[in-house]
Amino acid sequence: AVQLVESGGGSVQAGGSLRLSCAVSPGTTYLCMAWFRQTPGKEREGVAAMGRDGTTNYSDSVKGRFSISEDSAKNTLYLQMNNLNPEDTAVYYCASVFCAFSVQGALLGRVYKHWGQGTQVTVSS
Repeated sequence: AVQLVESGGGSVQAGGSLRLSCAVSPGTTYLCMAWFRQTPGKEREGVAAMGRDGTTNYSDSVKGRFSISEDSAKNTLYLQMNNLNPEDTAVYYCASVFCAFSVQGALLGRVYKHWGQGTQVTVSS
């Protein structure tokens, strides 16, 4: 089974930065991955995604501020978040699905089959 564990969340002031990590169970291959976020009462939002071929996708709300990357040697996915604002406050989830190279609808939650437990990010003004 694919296991995903998020970390790196916390509280920061507006304008600050934070880097989230998603540790993937060792030996897992053929995964397309993504970051989602959710606030109680609001719909889940796809934030950033990465295919096995390096293809990336970003939500318009974070484009230019967030960056998704990976370190295959450490089996870890990252989300670098810069210039944070209070609207970025949410629980952030790491997700994955088996794929060949990339997937269509990379920012749609229904595409993904494996999910982490989430990590809280709080941005104060």
